[in-house]
Amino acid sequence: MNRAYMDWNATAPLRPEARAAMIAAMDAVGNPSSVHAEGRVATGIIEKARKQISDAFGANAADIAFTSGATEAAGLGLANTTIEASGIEHDCIAAWTDNSITADANGIVTVKTPNKAALQAANSETGVLQDLPAGLYLSDYVQAFGKTSCAFDWADTTVGLLSAHKVGGPKGVGAFVIKQNVEIAAQIKGGGQEMGRRSGTENVVGIAGFGAAAETAAKDLANGVWDEVAELRDYLENRIAEVASDAIFFGKDVKRLPNTSNFAVAGWKGETQVMQMDLAGYAISAGSACSSGKVKASKVLQAMGYDDITASSAIRISLGPTNTKDEIDGFVSAWGKAYTKYRAKAA
Repeated sequence: MNRAYMDWNATAPLRPEARAAMIAAMDAVGNPSSVHAEGRVATGIIEKARKQISDAFGANAADIAFTSGATEAAGLGLANTTIEASGIEHDCIAAWTDNSITADANGIVTVKTPNKAALQAANSETGVLQDLPAGLYLSDYVQAFGKTSCAFDWADTTVGLLSAHKVGGPKGVGAFVIKQNVEIAAQIKGGGQEMGRRSGTENVVGIAGFGAAAETAAKDLANGVWDEVAELRDYLENRIAEVASDAIFFGKDVKRLPNTSNFAVAGWKGETQVMQMDLAGYAISAGSACSSGKVKASKVLQAMGYDDITASSAIRISLGPTNTKDEIDGFVSAWGKAYTKYRAKAA
């Protein structure tokens, strides 16, 4: 069976450029903290990647500290703070914040005290994009980075979070981005690596892949690759609406990521659809990859005001540049057959 991967928000396929950079980095034997020639080679790999990411993200290279992922970066930025957030945030943000800000039915959040708040740039489930207020303390840029124009300096955010595998880099590496001259307490203490913000020998191979992926992602964005993906996403939604007039498309009336479609037929369990489509050869999800394995309603949709039945019925299709119109047609055909059977049983 030929399979179609439509879960890019969970993780993007590893880019060839990232793989090549990682393979090359494997030959760097030195510890980047060592001062000898071998150590300097490893340091050079890290600093090259830091510059690639800072250029792609519109930040200074000195703003970036490498971590094991965005979840660790969130803990680094939010530990020992009192920060407000809304219910649409990723669990790694919700774990550290006060859920006291509301989201509207489209998933849009209005922040009244930016310097005491966290607000994501884009939602992983609905794809909804936020207008980040100036002076915001922290923003999760994980989904927005590489898919839409965003820059750390433009947004005037104190702290930003990035993840390599969302842009076609390796899993297990991310970045904590913070304005220069802002003090923050390290959560992992030891040798003082990453400018004292995150101790531990750096993941040289993973960081090399992250840098190459970020650089290539920026080129794709500039070349209009994601505009083509947006056309494919819109085609998908039009086809689904033709098949199921009762389908609810979340966040469709506001700005979204170009690749993301989140929709529901109220009463038809999302996890059931995911399993049916998996058997048909299509990889999709019922929400954030960090929580989709748990059978429960989407907390994002609940925060947007949807009832438990609707919030439990959503599926997410997140496309990438390698997806094709034929794959969309195949998916709609398979989903449509399953929908017809569901409707027949529900009648």
